[in-house]
Amino acid sequence: MNTPANLKLQRSSDRFFTLAEQALQHWPIQVNALNLIKHRENAVFAVTTGDGEQYALRVHRAGYHTAEELQSELQWMQALDAAGLHTATVIPSADGALFHRVRADEQNQEILCDLLAWVDGKPLGTIEDGVNEDTTSIERTFRIIGATAARLHNHAEHWTPPAGFRRHAWDIGGIVGENPFWGRYWKNRLLTSERKSLLLRAGERLAVALQEFGQTPDRYGLIHADFLPENFLVDGDRITLIDFDDAGYGWHLFDFATTLFFHLGESHFDLIRDSMVDGYRDHRELPDAHLDMLTTFLLARGLTYVGWLHTRRETETALEIGPLVVDSVCELAEEFLANV
Repeated sequence: MNTPANLKLQRSSDRFFTLAEQALQHWPIQVNALNLIKHRENAVFAVTTGDGEQYALRVHRAGYHTAEELQSELQWMQALDAAGLHTATVIPSADGALFHRVRADEQNQEILCDLLAWVDGKPLGTIEDGVNEDTTSIERTFRIIGATAARLHNHAEHWTPPAGFRRHAWDIGGIVGENPFWGRYWKNRLLTSERKSLLLRAGERLAVALQEFGQTPDRYGLIHADFLPENFLVDGDRITLIDFDDAGYGWHLFDFATTLFFHLGESHFDLIRDSMVDGYRDHRELPDAHLDMLTTFLLARGLTYVGWLHTRRETETALEIGPLVVDSVCELAEEFLANV
């Protein structure tokens, strides 16, 4: 039986297929199959050509990024890949552009689309299912993730972005300001009045803690901001980092918090955290004083997820994990306020 929510998801999916078909006209490939593989922030399609080549087409959420911001995202990906940090290869269109615009007929919105080379490998896990590996594999994998984060932060600190480079910021305003980047978390309809008050109090104190921590280059710069297990594709000893859609300026520990958030309460949480820290410290300094802020950044990351669940409540992911995320963030908020 189709519920209103399921019907809305189906209509959204059909619309993205239409946009994807429009976008692919700009690339000189003969499409044999087009399959929707992910619909969260963007719609991501697997594109298969007649000769068996595969690509990933991203149809971006309307209004999430400007053309300049998407151009900047793809430029940073190219720079990281050239420096030896594996990312998906950006495929220019027939006219050499890194992305193209298409329009949705019913609203005439401008939708940005780009094409990436297909990346072989198995996702480390998903936020819905977690990580299913033995202890030895967990330790090895998250040590590599930590090392990847350190190398990415090192690259960003010393890289000179091209003229016109623009990305959003996961700063105080972007996390707990009047208009947070992912939405006003206190408006989430899953919150009771008591929980709304709790998160507002936690947000106010969080802003003070972030201001005191500061934004010097040893702790703040360009970050990936979506270090979820599904964005690490493992193929033997090679790990490719994908999905830079949320990448912007922010605190380095925000990347840690993104990785760790969905493992809160799991039996292997301490092992994941310690392995990630060890891998990071192999390539970049991480003072204990910074690491002491981890709970602060777990709360910051959590508040952004509550905002995302509010503004993207129509997505399948929001429908599946909303209550669990809200519960976790409220627990973090209580812990944070009890220790400041």
